[in-house]
Amino acid sequence: MKLHLFVGPTASGMEQVLAGHADVVVHAPARRGDIQALVAQNPQPGCIAIVDGTFHSFPSVGHIEIRRAIQNGWQVWGLASMGAIRAGEMRFLGMQGYGVVYGHYRDDPEFDDDEVTLVHEIDAPYRAMSEPLIHLRGFVSALQDQQKISTHHAQAIIQDLKERWYAERTLSRLKKLLLATGQMTRQDVDEALGGFNGYRVKSQDLQGFLASRCWRAEKAVG
Repeated sequence: MKLHLFVGPTASGMEQVLAGHADVVVHAPARRGDIQALVAQNPQPGCIAIVDGTFHSFPSVGHIEIRRAIQNGWQVWGLASMGAIRAGEMRFLGMQGYGVVYGHYRDDPEFDDDEVTLVHEIDAPYRAMSEPLIHLRGFVSALQDQQKISTHHAQAIIQDLKERWYAERTLSRLKKLLLATGQMTRQDVDEALGGFNGYRVKSQDLQGFLASRCWRAEKAVG
């Protein structure tokens, strides 16, 4: 069974991983009407996984089209980004969720859509031009736990980033804020940022989803 995967910047650097899944058909980030069109073009129900989706440049993927796909026998998953948001909203309507980000939307009603938002190129390879707040928050929290910055400074940094337009949430802005604390040297900051990829939970959720192949399980678990 083919998996129709709607993904963009979350899959950055995962080209070889995706190439290794012959049963995965990669689509651009989901827009309003994409799921409806896919279902109309494929009378035999299959599997859909929504990872990334538009919300500013184009209307977001609709709840109704997802619901109709499920009613027509399609298995629909959501994870990592827009997909996690929709899966959290529609978990009692048949949509299934996967991963850490989905868990936040499922369990924490205060977890904002803003946490996963970023700016990226409009065309493939959809290169990210900012960082989602969930990644920045995890990184700053780790620095606090490691006692490299104080709780006060950690909270101030996250507050600064939270109040900014998502396009301004960049690693360069984060670096400037960390240096302004006076608690880390430039070398300390550069070394810490060198491991930032470890906090990109959106991509980690996608990697885990593909590795688990859970959409092929006889009885999927949401």
